[in-house]
Amino acid sequence: MRLNKYLASCGVGSRRKVEELIVQGRVEVNNKTIIDLACQINEETDHVKVDGQKLALRQHVYYLLNKPKGVITTTADERDRKTVVDIIDTKEIIFPVGRLDYNTTGVLFLTNDGEFSNLVTHPKNKIPRDYEVLLDKPLDDKDKEKLLKGIYLDGERGRFKQIVFPKKNHFNSMVVTAVEGRNHFVKKMFAALSYTVKALNRVSFAGIYADIPVGNYRKLTQQEIDWIIHKYGH
Repeated sequence: MRLNKYLASCGVGSRRKVEELIVQGRVEVNNKTIIDLACQINEETDHVKVDGQKLALRQHVYYLLNKPKGVITTTADERDRKTVVDIIDTKEIIFPVGRLDYNTTGVLFLTNDGEFSNLVTHPKNKIPRDYEVLLDKPLDDKDKEKLLKGIYLDGERGRFKQIVFPKKNHFNSMVVTAVEGRNHFVKKMFAALSYTVKALNRVSFAGIYADIPVGNYRKLTQQEIDWIIHKYGH
């Protein structure tokens, strides 16, 4: 098994995170520092340490949190604010898959499976995300078409796959579908056309919906996990 895959499987972090640890010289295999990202190991016989701490493959856990407002999407906060990890009662060391802004609510996965995290956050897999959006003013038809056709954010093109209005004649309230997870993506898309997002709620991620109250969480079912991996894995 490749070293980076093993580290992700141990719950150290996402593939990107563990590759940073390897390059930084913080990973040892059989007491030898390894900085080669292509390094292969035998997970049954080799001894792997990160920052001097021995690792072992863990039982993977997967949670769905309906994130409330006023909670940080991270594992720790230097200002000692509440994080999404604080909400989940588990003995495992888990981390959020992707992120939601401080005041954004909705579907968030947490896990200790770095491979799963990499699968659902990698841009090439185009995982759908549905958001309920409340704007400061009605969305103009021409602007709707621009958002669907594509506009440039920070030199890179972005677009919504779909925009629907659930309430008749309420054009400041809508559900948008995106297939990318750049930071503040939805807010920046609207801001580029002079709209302000007043409320944002992710109703689904990778086809999994928030079927629990805001602030609550549950384990993802094996059927849900298998469905995500089968549909979006390569």
